Amino acid sequence: MTSNKASEDSYILGRSQTQSTFSETSSIGDTKQLVTDEKQDQEQSSIPMTSINMINSIVGSGVIGIPYALKQSGFLFGTFLLILVAVITDYSILLLVQGGKLSNTDTYQDVVLVAFGRPGFYLLTVLQFLYPFIAMISYQVIIGDTITKCFLRVGGDYLEGTVLVNRHFCIFLTTLVVTLPLSLYRDVAKLSKWAFLAMVLIVFIIVCICIRIPDFSDVRATADAWSLFDYNFAQSIGIMTFAYMCHHNTFLIHQSLENPTEKRFQIVTHFSFLFSLLIMLLIGVLGYVTFTGYTQGDLLENYCRTDDLMNVARLCFAITIMLTYPLECFVVRHVFENAFFAVTEKAPMWRHLTVTISVAAATVLISMTTDCLGIVLTFNGVVVACPLAFIIPPLCVMKLRQEPVLSKENIFPILVATFGILASVIGVIVAVYNLTKGIECSHGNEMFYCLTASRINGSMLASNTTL
Repeated sequence: MTSNKASEDSYILGRSQTQSTFSETSSIGDTKQLVTDEKQDQEQSSIPMTSINMINSIVGSGVIGIPYALKQSGFLFGTFLLILVAVITDYSILLLVQGGKLSNTDTYQDVVLVAFGRPGFYLLTVLQFLYPFIAMISYQVIIGDTITKCFLRVGGDYLEGTVLVNRHFCIFLTTLVVTLPLSLYRDVAKLSKWAFLAMVLIVFIIVCICIRIPDFSDVRATADAWSLFDYNFAQSIGIMTFAYMCHHNTFLIHQSLENPTEKRFQIVTHFSFLFSLLIMLLIGVLGYVTFTGYTQGDLLENYCRTDDLMNVARLCFAITIMLTYPLECFVVRHVFENAFFAVTEKAPMWRHLTVTISVAAATVLISMTTDCLGIVLTFNGVVVACPLAFIIPPLCVMKLRQEPVLSKENIFPILVATFGILASVIGVIVAVYNLTKGIECSHGNEMFYCLTASRINGSMLASNTTL
């Protein structure tokens, strides 16, 4: 989607000696330093394998909020936005790599450091801290939603009203037993190898959603189910941006590609986003068509507690979240360490434990204040993900080119940056407006259609048949 000009090539050569020092002095690296063994050379991958790695980086927990994003913006306009955000994010990834070539650097932080100096670097550091931190909060919200229903289904009436089906206790318990111990590892390279399993589980969840569509044909569509447009569209963009976000892995993926020419990396990026878009459209459209205006921020919340197939899907999703949480915690801890203790050696054990436990405790406490996944995804999308994906990369490229702002080469970067700024500003305004109106979600409550006699009797019959 972009091409390097001859003038840019000579510009790189002319600035290479002065700018290469930034890569050596910067204390923060991208995921290359976070989840790889520094003692080993990075293996090179073919175009198909590199594409799989990028798809793994894109397709994650954010997909479960896509049906809600379609609801927020209107089904038809939301579908258009889902495609548009994919195209713009694809282009911004290529812009980021182009910024690396212009600055002769190979990390997001160093690109910003060369373009905007220390102020830009510190701003990026704050955003890169907030993005995984808020993602961790969303994971805790999801765990609270899913594990409680799994426990309740297994224990039945025996666990009804006990602490085991209390959302706050489940979040605390899973953190204490699973996610915190995994997060205490200094090297999470082995955890990153579970990415393929996570993707398989996501595919399984999609299959479960497809299987359950006919079972909810009796749920009548809401009056505004097929509306063209809704004023919450900016919040939808935030959720979609969160779902597509993979900029923190861009340079790692680029460096893993065999012969990483511009054309070869474009093939990887275009194919990866096309495949990811198809997955997003599939789960978004199927999920929304099933529940229309009743769609929740966490789609799995729409399914009945007595639905054993979807309870298995909930458990699978909870497992993927628990495996992803330590990776995000590692990024947060790494950014924090380099911001306040810019040293190359490992942190002493007492500080490592203090930072990790403090971060995990903060996510637990904040996640207990809300059960609305849509609000968390929206906030992370419009406040953090949009600047990281749409505003900073094009501004860096325009600054590094040292050409007139309104030059022909800067037309598309200006459009992308404008899109990101408008999405962030409008998204924040609409979110504040909705909060002042007291708009809430109904997570944790059984949906009304699950309480009908036919569905309850059908569930009891299925349970008796299984027994």
